[in-house]
Amino acid sequence: MSKRTPRLAARALILIDNRLLLVNAYGGGISDLWCAPGGGVHPGTSLPDNLIREVHEETGLTITVGLPALINEFHDPASGFHQVDIYFHCQIASGQLDPTWREPQGVVTDRRLFAQPDLADIRYKPDSLPNATWGKIVLYDPLEVIVR
Repeated sequence: MSKRTPRLAARALILIDNRLLLVNAYGGGISDLWCAPGGGVHPGTSLPDNLIREVHEETGLTITVGLPALINEFHDPASGFHQVDIYFHCQIASGQLDPTWREPQGVVTDRRLFAQPDLADIRYKPDSLPNATWGKIVLYDPLEVIVR
């Protein structure tokens, strides 16, 4: 296993009518895994500014970024990939979900809203996502092995 510098990412917890906005984690039907929108941080740019950019790319929405809710780590032992995600509570500032929206890189091809009970019927990461979304405390979710 090679050791690499961990990748830093920011992710948004966005509730619309008490339903959480999630995106497919692997585009093109590669996996049925869901995650919060967001992505890699560009050096020299704040976490909120990166998150605003990523959420717009993936969903077409413009957001405001609130308080942090979760720090999560995951890794792939086979490749040495290691990512640290920082989740923030966010609000929609403008826009609405449009099924015709296309993410520029084509990674995110689906966006859906899930009520808390709906999460029992889907695969999502991280495991602590419901607590971070509907809870009131900042959480640290220790290193977990990546899933596809």
